[in-house]
Amino acid sequence: VAGMASEPGTQSRVMFQTKEEEPAQRKLGKLTVKYNRKDLQRRLDIEEWIDGQLHLLYDCEEDEIPDLEIDIDELLELTDEEQRSRLHELLQECGKPKEDFINGLLYRMKGLRKMSGPLKK
Repeated sequence: VAGMASEPGTQSRVMFQTKEEEPAQRKLGKLTVKYNRKDLQRRLDIEEWIDGQLHLLYDCEEDEIPDLEIDIDELLELTDEEQRSRLHELLQECGKPKEDFINGLLYRMKGLRKMSGPLKK
């Protein structure tokens, strides 16, 4: 509720009254966590491992690696053989042997769940 206090010779001021029944501190709302921290950390570790391995496979700096996106969620929708085939397809321009990378990635992805929503790129 706003009120104007105007007395002769003084400037007008707006004064606000606060409700007495409002608690001094607001009650915090509940937050539902869709992804647990362990899953997110595991996914981040896999993505960092992928980056490091691509540097080794292509033997170059990050900005020199061919435009290559390995989508973990896309791979999780495929069967094991389809995953292997898709990774071979993505890495076809790599001259080095890539079986160790593919086996390592598929091993690390075991048990990983597909993400959906805003965290997916």
